[in-house]
Amino acid sequence: MKARVASLGIALLAPLLMAADKPVLVPDISARQVQIRYSFNGAQLLLFGAVVYPGGRPPDRQVDIAVVLRGPVQPILVREKEKIAGIWMNADQNRFRSAPSYYAVASSRPIPDLVDERTASIYELGLHNLQLSPGGGALPDKERRFEAGLLDLRSRQGLYSESPHGVEINGGVLYRAVITIPSQVPVGTYTAETFLIDRHKVIAAATRDIQINKSGFERSVALAARRHRLLYGLSCVFLSLGLGWAAAAAFRRRF
Repeated sequence: MKARVASLGIALLAPLLMAADKPVLVPDISARQVQIRYSFNGAQLLLFGAVVYPGGRPPDRQVDIAVVLRGPVQPILVREKEKIAGIWMNADQNRFRSAPSYYAVASSRPIPDLVDERTASIYELGLHNLQLSPGGGALPDKERRFEAGLLDLRSRQGLYSESPHGVEINGGVLYRAVITIPSQVPVGTYTAETFLIDRHKVIAAATRDIQINKSGFERSVALAARRHRLLYGLSCVFLSLGLGWAAAAAFRRRF
């Protein structure tokens, strides 16, 4: 009986003993919640932490870190415009089922120098390794064209970004990275992922969640639009008609 108990205890402790031979990431974030108000013009998040090595000593060789801040996924329809008869018109479109609403990656060195293409694809490290889940039915050339268009569009909006030298590592133990959140960032639950990379392999990972919400008047409007869609739509229509009537009346009085 005692032998069975001892064997069971060793079996239960085995994963902990194995984990003790590997480094552990201890990440943190400067703000776990970001409130969007009428005056919100963007924010900067500090992602920092430490690496706890077995025995308390970092290896003699260089280790690298990559951090990823990812927003909630959402379907998106991308339209391609062409100039037809002197007028810009929607000529083609493609749908993506689950594109991240926000994506930023910072690393101590460029991603291609840290991991191979397969590892980068598995962990979605880098803009060109995102799994955008096209809607299907389109030819591969068309899908690649629209993926490039989506990446370019969101990069220009500040919603997608890469910083190949954005992580500072001190003494092989402490690290820090600053990631900018634009003013038009979508609300929801964001995930901050930290990866410890050694000899082109991810040897440790950790995640933290961040809540980005609207507050004040903006929150009231967002809740009304979600809970009372019909009334919200009618209110917008009547408000537009009222503003148009007021502008026309002011124009008639002036002239």
